[in-house]
Amino acid sequence: MWNFRPKIHHLLLNLLNKINEMSKVKAAITAVAGYLPDFVLSNAELEKMVDTTDEWITSRTGIKERRILKGEGMGTSVMGAAAVEKLCQKRGIDPKEIELLICATVTGDMVFPATANVICDKVGATNAWSYDINAACSGFLYALSTASKFIEAGTHKKVVVVGADKMSSIIDYTDRATCVIFGDGAGAVLLEPNEEGFGIQDSLLKSDGSGRKYLFQKSGGSNYPPTIESVTNREHYVHQEGQAVFKFAVVGMADVAEEIMKRNNLTADDISWLVPHQANKRIIDATAKRCGLDDEKVMLNIHRYGNTTSGTLPLCLMDYEGQLKKGDNILLAAFGGGFTWGSIWLKWAY
Repeated sequence: MWNFRPKIHHLLLNLLNKINEMSKVKAAITAVAGYLPDFVLSNAELEKMVDTTDEWITSRTGIKERRILKGEGMGTSVMGAAAVEKLCQKRGIDPKEIELLICATVTGDMVFPATANVICDKVGATNAWSYDINAACSGFLYALSTASKFIEAGTHKKVVVVGADKMSSIIDYTDRATCVIFGDGAGAVLLEPNEEGFGIQDSLLKSDGSGRKYLFQKSGGSNYPPTIESVTNREHYVHQEGQAVFKFAVVGMADVAEEIMKRNNLTADDISWLVPHQANKRIIDATAKRCGLDDEKVMLNIHRYGNTTSGTLPLCLMDYEGQLKKGDNILLAAFGGGFTWGSIWLKWAY
């Protein structure tokens, strides 16, 4: 006689584990929206400003144009607030229902208060507490992972995560190494509880402060406060050692995306979409290749917006929202100055 008890016991344990996993509250994205300025800065326009060409920019970065926020007193909060207003309209909620708003940005309106505070005031989210996260281009991932914990803990029901940057405010348009890369934009997502198994499943976040020497803004902080000399020496702009950053980014972004797939037993067939940070087309291609994903599974809008730093991931979700299906396995990955990098696996909830 065969003893089926161990097998049955094993099957029951697996079933109970699955039921337990399904019963856990997860943080699901229930709406996504974004904002992009009207002004388009094309490669043709940049050819008139610095010693570069459309062919050089496109072949090395994949960027054809980027958006720039124009106007006096127009800071990052303008874009963030516009994105949140659209988000609330799409979901059909009053901004007063928002309990927490986290803004990922490196270009806050001011050193303080937090740009998240300003966004809440502008949209009328008077019942929300709010703060900023600064993790460079990985900021949206850091903020999304952090925000999910408030949902999972059961303390919050509606949390908004904003990724917004006015990179044109810290870019030197005489430096062809950086001015061709960055653009302005904002995206926002609403997180709500989900008990069907949809939402954020796992996250993997990393940082290495020794990378600060390759990508940074020298002056303006407590280390080198603003002076007449620092302004004259153009030290309030982004400084980037492109080759070094490229090498670290290619390895880092691909590593975390592959690792999160392996530790969750996911194959390329399981993944519906890769949402990569839009910094460089070659980095995006390398990450997709490492994960075994074909081009049609990779979200791409770098050619239209450039690198909007914290805004790239939510803007991708906005652009591809119509193609997403409930239950899709989505892999987000980013790499940023600092260095910071990470990946999140989520199941699309609508």
